[in-house]
Amino acid sequence: MQANLQEQLSLSDAEVILGRLPERIREALIARAADIEYPIEAVIEMAIASFLDTEALGFADCKPGRGQ
Repeated sequence: MQANLQEQLSLSDAEVILGRLPERIREALIARAADIEYPIEAVIEMAIASFLDTEALGFADCKPGRGQ
């Protein structure tokens, strides 16, 4: 079975991730998405990418270890 790779997080995947996070983190991500008027899936991607690389805007820009 071959995996279907996507360039961006889908809304359904974002909802699964949100459902697994602690409430305070989930609420913070949702509030941030509303504040900057971005889709929640983009905000989740940016949060993960910035954890891996502080200079990244999203996964496309992410080069782990560069921002440390």
